[in-house]
Amino acid sequence: MKEGAAGLVHVVEDDKALRAALVRLIRSDGLEAVGHADAMGLDDNLGAYRPSCILLDIRLDGESGLNVQAALRERGSTTPIIFLTGFGTIPMTVQAMRAGAVEFLTKPVDDDVLLDAVRRALEMDASAVERQHAEGDLADRLMSLTDREREVMALAIGGLMNKQIAGELGTTEITAKVHKRRMMTKMRARSLPDLVRMAETLGMQAARSR
Repeated sequence: MKEGAAGLVHVVEDDKALRAALVRLIRSDGLEAVGHADAMGLDDNLGAYRPSCILLDIRLDGESGLNVQAALRERGSTTPIIFLTGFGTIPMTVQAMRAGAVEFLTKPVDDDVLLDAVRRALEMDASAVERQHAEGDLADRLMSLTDREREVMALAIGGLMNKQIAGELGTTEITAKVHKRRMMTKMRARSLPDLVRMAETLGMQAARSR
């Protein structure tokens, strides 16, 4: 997690006293925490960028934490979830972990164990958000290319030399070099291997020579 980026922990626990105690514990570790009596308010709080995670009771009043997890995932949320329960079963644990839970903790849980799980979840979310931002930046760079420059990129990542690219485009080698140089500049690619890695991240396929 980047220095200065305080993590935010959503504590979803229907026991008011326990919820308050968990919030105090997390804040004592220098993190920010907000308590929720149920999962109703989570959607409105998970959109803004900052490293976040959810500490979720497996059994809420009239609601299953596993169902909350499934609903969040269906809506596209990738915020890491740590389950907390007083009566976990092996099938319940397996279901939660298969659905991507970071940890499944049983009450009463040691403070250090809980805080360690929270820190790991926040690190995971920070890394995921950084990857999303990097991919978004790459997509913006790709969008800045002209149609011809995109064509040159697809040929270049396929391993074609400037002369071969010119042949594919039906233009001169000098013109192909100009297009390639502009494309490399816009993509901020320092080398061909760098460009290939960008294309792989974007899911871009190399063009085959005719």
